[in-house]
Amino acid sequence: MKALERLVGWAVPATPQERAAALWSFAYFFTLLAGYYVLRPLRDQMGIAGGVRNLPWLFTATFVALIVAQPLYGALVAKLPRAKFIPIVYHFFVANLLLFWLLLTLHIAPVIVARVFFVWLSVFSLFAVAVFWSFMADLFNAEQAKRLFGFIGAGGTAGALLGPVITIALSVPLGPINLLIAAAILLELAVVCVQQLERAAAAHEGAQAEPQRVGGSAFSALPELLRSPYLLGVGFWISLLSFCATILYFEQANIVSSTVHGAGEQTRLFAGIDLAVNLLSLATQIFATGQLLKRFGTGLTAAALPAVYVVGFLAVFLVPTLAVVVVVQVVQRWMNFSVANPARQVFYTVLGREEKYKAKNLIDVVIYRGSDALYGWVFDSLQALGLKLGAIALVAWPVAVGWLVLSVALGRAQERRAAALDSGAAKGD
Repeated sequence: MKALERLVGWAVPATPQERAAALWSFAYFFTLLAGYYVLRPLRDQMGIAGGVRNLPWLFTATFVALIVAQPLYGALVAKLPRAKFIPIVYHFFVANLLLFWLLLTLHIAPVIVARVFFVWLSVFSLFAVAVFWSFMADLFNAEQAKRLFGFIGAGGTAGALLGPVITIALSVPLGPINLLIAAAILLELAVVCVQQLERAAAAHEGAQAEPQRVGGSAFSALPELLRSPYLLGVGFWISLLSFCATILYFEQANIVSSTVHGAGEQTRLFAGIDLAVNLLSLATQIFATGQLLKRFGTGLTAAALPAVYVVGFLAVFLVPTLAVVVVVQVVQRWMNFSVANPARQVFYTVLGREEKYKAKNLIDVVIYRGSDALYGWVFDSLQALGLKLGAIALVAWPVAVGWLVLSVALGRAQERRAAALDSGAAKGD
C-alpha cells in the first residue's frame, strides 16, 4: 500500500489535500482537449479547401466574432458564480456542434458552413481553454501552480493525443462530419468534470473556491488591462506569440497547399503533426515541466518558446521546405504546450479574481485572435510585396528575439508579485 502511495505521489505532485482537485483538473483538461483535437484537423483541412488566400479573412472574421462574444462572457461572469457560468459556456458550444453536424449532414451551403466552422472552432479553442485556465488560476496559488500545472497540462496533452487517434481512425470509415458528435460527447464529459472539481475544491485545503459570483461589470476587463503595466506586458507577450505562430501557420498552409494534394492526405498530415506534438508534450509534462518551473522560474521557462522561433525562423529562411516547416511547427507547439503555456498560466496566479476571469479572457481570447487577424494581413501584405516564404521568416526573426527578452522581464515581475503576496499572507497570519 505504501508503495502504491509513493507511486501516486510521484505521478501526481500534489499533497493529499490537493490530490482530488488535481486529478479532476487533469480529467477536465483531458476531455476538453480530446474534443478539440478531434475537430482541429477537420478545421485545418477546411481552411485550405476554402483557399489559402481566404485565410486572412477567416482570421479577421474570428476576431470580429470574439469582439461580440467578449462582453457577453463578461456579463455571464459578473452575474453568475463559477459553478454555473462554466457549464453554461460548454453547453453552448455543444449546441453549436450539433447544429454544424445537422447543416453539414443535410448539405446545406457546405462551403459557407465550412468557413463558419473554421471561425467557430478558432473561437471555441480560445474561449474553452481560457475558461479552463482561469478556473485553474483561481483554484491554485503560485506555489501550487508551479508544482501542479505541468501535471494538469499533461491531462490536456493526453486528451490531445486521443483526439488525433480518433480522427485518423474514424475520419474515413465514418466520414469527417460525424466526428462532430464524438467531440460533443467529450465536451459534455468535461462539464461532468467541472461539477466534480467544484465539489473537490470545497474540500481542497489550498483552494480558493468561492460560491459567490466574480462581480464587476461586463466591460471591466479593458480598464483592468489598461491600468496595469503587468497585464499590458502579458498582453504584449500574447500578441508576439500570435505573430510568430501566425507567420509559421501561414507558411505551413502555403507549403502544404502546394505540395500535398487531396483532402484526406492533408487531414492525415495535420493529424500526424498533432500526434507527434502531443507525444512529446506528454512525456515532457510528466517528467520535466514542474522541475523546470521550480528551477528556472516562470520567465526563463516561458522564454523557451521564443527561443525555438529564433532558431526556427532562421532554419525556414535557409531551407524553406515542407520538412523544415513541419519540424519547426512540431517543436514550437511541443515547447508551447509542455513548457511555455504552464509558465504563462502562472503569470495569472498573482492577480485578483476579477482579473483572472475577465482581463485574462480579454488577453487570451480577444487580443490573441485580434493579433491573429492583424498578422494574417501582415503575412498577406509581405507576400504582395513579392517576399518569398524564406524572406518572410527572416523578417519575423527579430520579433522572436524581442519576445524572448520580454519573457524574462515578465518572469521577474511575476516572482516579485508572488513574493509580495506571500509576505502579505504571512503578516495576516
